[in-house]
Amino acid sequence: MTLTYEEFANRTDEIRKKIEAYCLSYGRHPQEVTLLPVTKNHPVTAFEYVSRYGLLSAGENRVQEAMSKKEQFSGQLKIELIGHLQTNKAKAAALHFDRIQSVDSIKLIHHLDRHASESDRNLPILLQFNAGNDPAKHGAEISKASSMMEEALSKKNLQIDGLMTIAPFSKDSEIAKRTFMTLRECRDMLADQFAVTLPVLSMGMSGDLEEAIAAGSTQVRIGTALFGSRE
Repeated sequence: MTLTYEEFANRTDEIRKKIEAYCLSYGRHPQEVTLLPVTKNHPVTAFEYVSRYGLLSAGENRVQEAMSKKEQFSGQLKIELIGHLQTNKAKAAALHFDRIQSVDSIKLIHHLDRHASESDRNLPILLQFNAGNDPAKHGAEISKASSMMEEALSKKNLQIDGLMTIAPFSKDSEIAKRTFMTLRECRDMLADQFAVTLPVLSMGMSGDLEEAIAAGSTQVRIGTALFGSRE
């Protein structure tokens, strides 16, 4: 990675200014939205930059890549899995990640709970939904939200923090806006139906940051805008 720490810090400052400006324009407090730097496909230096800046978490897409970086990294940083998780990687994921955002099936819920139980962990998760009905994206159908939530809440070793989605790639900002509002409405419905608090709405990336914050995102996942193109 040719990026210097100073360049990373400047880029992070700029993103945080954007988040603050969007929050204020939509009547939200900037502290309601956290920044999750996405370090996938970058070396362990990315972890070091994130930690040095003072951010508490980083997002990774692949189990093996994240585990390798964690072994090389000596600092303190929470690692969240944001990429698709296959059930055969569930055991390693339940052991090595601080939160798994990409929980998109009842089968995966079962696997993660079992492996978290074996490790005597209370594993934080987000339920991932394909709120934009994009065949190119992972995530459960919104129609399965109630059954997935009921199953997840029945598991003793899972802590359901909220929901996650990825908007379809489109130049039409209305598509992202609709996707994010759908997820927010789903969250509100589930919170009412099950009388639970679901504080985290992980939605929004570099290209749809404003639409996500307008719809109520509490965590935005930013990669390229901070680290440049991937290696």
